[in-house]
Amino acid sequence: MIKDADGIRFFTKNGFDWTTKYRALEDESAALEAESFIIEGETIVTNEAGLSDFHALRSAITRRPQDLYLVAFDLLHLNGHDLRDMALKDRREILQALIPVGGRIQFSEAMPGTGDAVYHLACEAGLEGIVSKRLDSVYRSGSTMNWRKIKCYVEKEMDIIGVKRETGKPAMVLMADQGRYMGGAFVTFKADKRQALWDRVQSKAGAPPPKGLATEKAEWLKPGLVGRVKFLKGEAKLRHASLKDFREEY
Repeated sequence: MIKDADGIRFFTKNGFDWTTKYRALEDESAALEAESFIIEGETIVTNEAGLSDFHALRSAITRRPQDLYLVAFDLLHLNGHDLRDMALKDRREILQALIPVGGRIQFSEAMPGTGDAVYHLACEAGLEGIVSKRLDSVYRSGSTMNWRKIKCYVEKEMDIIGVKRETGKPAMVLMADQGRYMGGAFVTFKADKRQALWDRVQSKAGAPPPKGLATEKAEWLKPGLVGRVKFLKGEAKLRHASLKDFREEY
């Protein structure tokens, strides 16, 4: 979020101007007591439990913009001063003083405790993951180990109903859970275990495409091959999924 002589503007992390999508936040942004600023934050919408709901965010942006919040976690510029060489803890102290309590622009409070404990609590609460930054770090654009996003994952057994093996692309198994197609999971096994999987696949090959999946370029399998897959928690379909193990079901 930027405020300067041209007014308030909102940009995504990839540089897209989404100001028109976030008009509901514009008045509160303009009311912050500063002539100019660059604030880094995350737009969210909350569920009935008051937790951030990633899946509801897209529809809220287009249909319920009045439900959006902007959670601010870093301050890069203020009133013409570049703050990026200050330590994060000092930038956040200034940011917290800038943002009024109780509005739709909120200061992102840090959670006390070790990283492992905070990560465990976030995953148990059904959140997407945690973001952590070193308190003494200066701000630098791009990838850095001073700034980490760690996502929550879960593992579950599902039916392997097909495989995709295309030249130049990672191999993938296609999964179903109680008859419902869930998507694909990457195969990252070492050579011997990978070959054992392909042997099982060969013995199951030849099934017709499941209903609704005829256009998928895949080898479809007869029932009986089960895989344990690791994927992002709280997703309706597999995201960032990988196959951890497999077995035949007799």
